[in-house]
Amino acid sequence: MEASAPTPPATGFPAEGRCGYFVEKKQRFCRMVAAAGRRFCGEHAGAAEEENSRKRILCPLDPKHTVYEDQLAKHLKKCNSREKPKPDFFIQDINAGLTDETEIPEQLVPISSLSEEQMDNLIKKLRKASEVLHDALNDPKNGDSATKHLKQQASILGNIEKLKLLGPRRCFVEFGAGRGKLSHWVDIALKDAEKVHFILVEKMTTRFKVDGKHRRKNSVFERLQIDIQHLCLNRIPVLREGKLPVVGIGKHLCGVATDLALRCLVETYAANCKEKNEEPLAKRIKNDKTEKETNTLTKEGNETLVPEKWTPVAGIVIALCCHHRCDWRHYVGKEYFRTLGLGAVEFHYFQRMSSWATCGMRKTSLETSTITTQRKAFQNDEEEHEDGGYRIADDGADGLPGLLTAEEKKQIGHLCKLLIDQGRVKYLQQQGFSPALQYYTDPQVSLENVLLTALPEHSSTETTA
Repeated sequence: MEASAPTPPATGFPAEGRCGYFVEKKQRFCRMVAAAGRRFCGEHAGAAEEENSRKRILCPLDPKHTVYEDQLAKHLKKCNSREKPKPDFFIQDINAGLTDETEIPEQLVPISSLSEEQMDNLIKKLRKASEVLHDALNDPKNGDSATKHLKQQASILGNIEKLKLLGPRRCFVEFGAGRGKLSHWVDIALKDAEKVHFILVEKMTTRFKVDGKHRRKNSVFERLQIDIQHLCLNRIPVLREGKLPVVGIGKHLCGVATDLALRCLVETYAANCKEKNEEPLAKRIKNDKTEKETNTLTKEGNETLVPEKWTPVAGIVIALCCHHRCDWRHYVGKEYFRTLGLGAVEFHYFQRMSSWATCGMRKTSLETSTITTQRKAFQNDEEEHEDGGYRIADDGADGLPGLLTAEEKKQIGHLCKLLIDQGRVKYLQQQGFSPALQYYTDPQVSLENVLLTALPEHSSTETTA
């Protein structure tokens, strides 16, 4: 016997072929299609389970929908929430880094619980470590093109062009691609360049992608839904077979994602290519008789710049952000931290304190009489992230020990970010790259305005010559 629907108003009937269940909250009949010979749709057939011989249960893969219990096995094989087969380029934790976690303390107290002495010691360590840093961010040689642009996309694109990374026969891998806007603008800037491939890496399902807006015939776009931690670029067919030099790019690549991307490029991909003794680029170009493309690899004038050997990673241009989302397990600069006498504990607090640089600090209790109101406002504050995400302001300023002013905490936050980024610079240097940090846009456009760039050492001298 079919289940009975709640009593509808005196007038009104469900549309033909539609569910006869009256939704009291919406004051209308359900608009779902009912199966032939059935009065209710699948969702509402279980409203009177006792009268219905077929029982509906929550799907074990996704409790947001239900399924007939006697058809569960069949449903699990086609459910959209089922685990999909892993692609060939998926290798579990290939870019994860640290496997031995014994050096990571199990419990660390919040910053707000630290004593004044503990906080002073942390700040002293930070300032001492920062003394060895060169202020590359303010180097007048860096960021020339960035000062000419106000919008971030244009500024990042300007830096890619300045490094002479815009050209034919290469693959741009955009990490944390989101909607893919950065690749879209790179594609437009390439104009008539031939044999250009784009790989957009994003672990989340993305709406409103701009992938369909590309009109150039000489470029190909491929989107991979995968966590960077498990991505093996060597197994992507276009890179394995086409031998295209890779340019790694990213706009506001959050915290740990930057470290995973760097390891993916210079360890997983570049190192693996070198071990296989890939064919030199100059020889391959000659064999392919691509005289036209050879001419594009020249300096101003007629001096050729064709490198003696093929460079797996031609360059890296990543806009950094969200250092408070870094993780010691995956951080590429651990060796640099250890040379400064720092370890996992200091890294934990520095990465938390880095949020002081951008989270909009409130004044301390000594500077205002409205401490209670401001603490609540700060703790509930969420700053909209550049790419649509949200960043929760960490460890309220008023709950911290010591007599630091808001401006001092902001300065400390910037030191923490610079120290973490310097570890990445040292890592790239050890891997045979020539890296640099620079401001690429005005802080009024974005508080996260530091760009990490890197070129292979042999090509960096050619580029800047």
